[in-house]
Amino acid sequence: MKVDQSQLLRNNRWICIQMEQCTNRALAPLGITAIQAHLLFYILDHGEEGTSLTTIHRTFGYSMATLSGMLKRLREKGYLRVEHCADDDRRKLLFGTEKSQRDREGLERAVRLSERQLYGCFSEEELRTLDGMQQKLLRHLSTLTEERRKETTQS
Repeated sequence: MKVDQSQLLRNNRWICIQMEQCTNRALAPLGITAIQAHLLFYILDHGEEGTSLTTIHRTFGYSMATLSGMLKRLREKGYLRVEHCADDDRRKLLFGTEKSQRDREGLERAVRLSERQLYGCFSEEELRTLDGMQQKLLRHLSTLTEERRKETTQS
């Protein structure tokens, strides 16, 4: 039986949407969305050195405009502070606040609960298999992206 690859693609998209909605529901009492939590964890992991919008853009792949909006909301909620870089006044560094440090454990607990709910239907062996397939697909996508970048550069 031939696999319908178009259906696989649609299913993957639907799975991503549903998983994000589930995590959003788990984080809603804390007033933060799933992507905001992931961005905040990334920023907190960069501690004292901070990180920049450009670095986050390169890491997550979201557009600069989308990231700016999400980071603005995190800042408005008191989770982020922004400082000008000492070496380059045009560049801004992002840091977590004391509030974000205090709330981190609760945010992580809510994300872990969501993950347990989402993956609760799988055995450990199935999770390892799923992880292996996802890693393979990500490597393939990375190769395709690199090939496309080279083609664009040579044109």
